[in-house]
Amino acid sequence: MKFQFCPHCGAKLVRREIGDEGLIPYCEHCSVPLWDIVTPSIITAVVNEYREVALIRQDYVNTSNSVCIAGILQLGESAEEAVAREVKEEIGQDVEQVRYIRSWHYPSKEMLMLGFQSVVRKKPLTLSSEVNSADWVPYDEALSRMREGSIAWQLVKAVIEEDQKD
Repeated sequence: MKFQFCPHCGAKLVRREIGDEGLIPYCEHCSVPLWDIVTPSIITAVVNEYREVALIRQDYVNTSNSVCIAGILQLGESAEEAVAREVKEEIGQDVEQVRYIRSWHYPSKEMLMLGFQSVVRKKPLTLSSEVNSADWVPYDEALSRMREGSIAWQLVKAVIEEDQKD
């Protein structure tokens, strides 16, 4: 989010040099800098004991490629808690283990995507209303169902490569 007006008093912001941060939106009325912010979110490759990854389809996101489970962090929630909540909500799986992989900046949505691997014990998928379809997909088929180079594709590729080292 790029601030133009102060969220506290509504005054138009000016650009002010703040330390080594450069020109920052600043409210002269409140004497407060307002850094542009990104929305923190999670994305997770959900894997089971059979070396399968849960891939979902959400028509409002993409009708031709599968994606990973993703969601916005809620106020007061850790990234790991968001992972477990989103996995439970979207596909009905109970996360047993969460491992951080890496982060990605998603500029078109002004988001910081925190990427994780979630380990679950395989059980039938129970879909939320925002998921059109979901499947357990063997590692060797997963990447071909995703848009090459996408954040989800990069995450699944990293998880598969790391798992094959073990």
